[in-house]
Amino acid sequence: MAQKVLILGASGMLGHDLQKVYPDAVCRGHELDITDEAAVFSFISDLKPSLVINAAAFTNVDGCEDHEDLAFAVNGEGPGYIAAACHEVGATLVHYSTDYVFDGSHSSYVEDDRPKSINVYGASKLQGEQAIIAAMEDYRIVRTSWLFGLNGLNFVETMLRLSAEMEKVRVVDDQFGKPTYTVDLAEKTPEIAKAEPGIYHITNEGVCSWYNFASGIIPNVESCSSREFLRPAKRPKFSVLENTKTSPMRPWRDALKDYLKIRTQGSKETSL
Repeated sequence: MAQKVLILGASGMLGHDLQKVYPDAVCRGHELDITDEAAVFSFISDLKPSLVINAAAFTNVDGCEDHEDLAFAVNGEGPGYIAAACHEVGATLVHYSTDYVFDGSHSSYVEDDRPKSINVYGASKLQGEQAIIAAMEDYRIVRTSWLFGLNGLNFVETMLRLSAEMEKVRVVDDQFGKPTYTVDLAEKTPEIAKAEPGIYHITNEGVCSWYNFASGIIPNVESCSSREFLRPAKRPKFSVLENTKTSPMRPWRDALKDYLKIRTQGSKETSL
């Protein structure tokens, strides 16, 4: 019997790539409000999926500082509603979380390290993790970091835009993490869905600073410190996720080359 899959947040950057991995999935974007507990429960109860993949989130880190109530509703409470509904119908839940659940006081983090967030986004995502764990047992929480993909706003696109507009693009060189290509993360998801319940750290391999990342994208980048580039949300100095449970994904530089190649090919086709 074919597995019935539900993808939530299907209209987002990761959601688009998940649809390619699960072409027969039922997909819902903003039309299903995950902060509406009754709507979530009704939809999942009627559909009775065997696997629910939740890629819905409020991911604007600085925006979360300005809209704290919305951040906790979407990232904190919503996942708990989804988990409770999954538990009711016996579905497995794969939910994506973030490196920003950690405070950056250690150089890297394994799955069992104790989270401690330093901004609203991280705190809201941590609340979502805790709500899932409290509601069900058959969950896979996938912490990931620094996502870039073809179907949404991301750091790569921002760098390319600023590079065309400015003589020099200043990027911080004292925050470290692992860039992750949404195509690779989506393609890794079936393996995680079949793995044992628990928390997983899934990223492309290779640690870098935002400046190092930018240097792989544009030529006119200049380093600066976080103190020179103040933003509403405090960022962790280190948010390096160590994967101790599954096989590693390819290096982020290889993934970035593919992204830029596909993006360039798409631009040429559009101009023809």
